[in-house]
Amino acid sequence: MYSEEFAIRLTKLRNQKGVSARDMSLSIGQNPGYINNIEMGKSLPSMASFFFICDYLEISPKQFFDTDTCQPKEIFELEQNLKKLSPELLQNISAIVLNLVNNK
Repeated sequence: MYSEEFAIRLTKLRNQKGVSARDMSLSIGQNPGYINNIEMGKSLPSMASFFFICDYLEISPKQFFDTDTCQPKEIFELEQNLKKLSPELLQNISAIVLNLVNNK
């Protein structure tokens, strides 16, 4: 069950990045079929490899497992920038986002 969910999430995030499983495998220092084996449910990465996968995808482990977030890298970058705003600006941005969500 978990390996299937992991595989689905990995495939989705890798495709969003626009790279092949082979290229990703090689980029994180693994054999060419490494990511493919994970995505096919044949194996799971070690903890160290999982962190390399997250680094490669430019997301945190938390974001990897947050399946409600379709664009975790963009959300992370937005969150980092929001933390730099004053409370007043943050309230203004929050009101704009709420308005956008309610009027879609």
